[in-house]
Amino acid sequence: MTKDVIALTPKMPDTWALLAGLYAGGPGVDIATAADGAVVQLCGPGGRPLVSVEAPVLVQVPGEALRLLGSDAPVPFWWTEARASTAVPEAERLAGSVCGRLSSLLGGTTWPPGTATTEVVDVSAVPAPADGQPAVDVLTDSTAVVLIDRPVVALTSWLSAVLRATSSAGRALQIVTPPHVRLSLPAHTTLARIPNRWVVQDPDCGYYDGLSGAVLRWQNGTFAPALTTDGRPTVAEAFADVSPSTEQQVVVALRTVRPADEHLVLGRALETVWKTLTGAPPAGWGTAEPVGLPWSPRQLTGLARDRAPEPTQVIAVGHPDRPAIATMRVIRTAAGVEEDVRLTLGYRADETPPLAAVEALAETLVTDHGLATMLTSLRRARRDLTTPPRLEAPPVPHSLTLGPDDVAGIGLTHARRPPVDVRPTQLGPGARPALHYPLGDGTDPRGREALNRITRHLEQVS
Repeated sequence: MTKDVIALTPKMPDTWALLAGLYAGGPGVDIATAADGAVVQLCGPGGRPLVSVEAPVLVQVPGEALRLLGSDAPVPFWWTEARASTAVPEAERLAGSVCGRLSSLLGGTTWPPGTATTEVVDVSAVPAPADGQPAVDVLTDSTAVVLIDRPVVALTSWLSAVLRATSSAGRALQIVTPPHVRLSLPAHTTLARIPNRWVVQDPDCGYYDGLSGAVLRWQNGTFAPALTTDGRPTVAEAFADVSPSTEQQVVVALRTVRPADEHLVLGRALETVWKTLTGAPPAGWGTAEPVGLPWSPRQLTGLARDRAPEPTQVIAVGHPDRPAIATMRVIRTAAGVEEDVRLTLGYRADETPPLAAVEALAETLVTDHGLATMLTSLRRARRDLTTPPRLEAPPVPHSLTLGPDDVAGIGLTHARRPPVDVRPTQLGPGARPALHYPLGDGTDPRGREALNRITRHLEQVS
């Protein structure tokens, strides 16, 4: 497995501290930059990459180290990540020495515990070879494979860069982990997109897909489902042998459309949902994990304007006492500026999810934030919002809200009469209303069928 070592320091790693860390390999190491200077590589003889050191990230959001590493650090702190090549035994010790020197000079801690040293690692005898880089462990014509062993695979800036590189090269990204590893929600979303894959090592079947359970084999340069003689995939026993979770998640997926003008501030709809359902705004935001910036809709808006007309994707997280995470994609379209948001909140078995507040929330979003659609669901899954490589219950729909534009396009009369035993509530101005469809309490699976029937009905517009 790729050996990641992370220094969490209260002081910013300046040039001298970084140099002290980078020369942990002694005179046998060469230093090179990559990824537009954001990554520094330590190379052995012949230029073989041994360790990549990411640019330090300032984290000002409480709870991020605990969420991703399982051990907390007081904010603010600097997160400096060193990734060691799996092909060279000395690389892991070198990564530990790089981060150990940073924490020795600047204070703080390293993760995993016990990996930090300040020793000089002799790389002079490292064989020189092949191409490759610490970020990718196996590279074929169709696939880039990365081996990772850490508590939570997160959508870090490094993983985002690897994903962009593999996608532009027409390759799939496959991440291979031991069975104890989980995915953060942003990483889950990324690896759920075809052709990417989460590959889980298993002592019984070898490998299986962590999201579908399909048993996998290495075939023609990629991990692919192992099919039976009749062409069907098989499901790993480890994936299916689970008990339903007693914890719960509320999932709110919404889309807003607002006119594009100089007064538009993005993130207000997400902030309204967050405050209504948790009592507080988001704690922080960023473009990758760990999330480092305190919540600021105006800064978020500035980033989106700088990137326009390209889309902007960001992550928002909540305070440590209420697990909450959202992904948001900002898109400029002919209709204006769209915000696609997916917010997930975690609850213990003895907590009551705030579903009773959803209808009033929908009214506020329609009136003040240009709501186009909103689907609220409940599912039995981990409160910490990570995804284990196990079968999980799908969300059960609780309610659907259709904004005024869609209602007008479909026709109010048709939209108000779905072929189910529910009647929607009108929201917003009477002359141009939105419709809110209750689908159940979020625990009755019949809510899925009700949603399907309403959707089919709304699509049948003459």
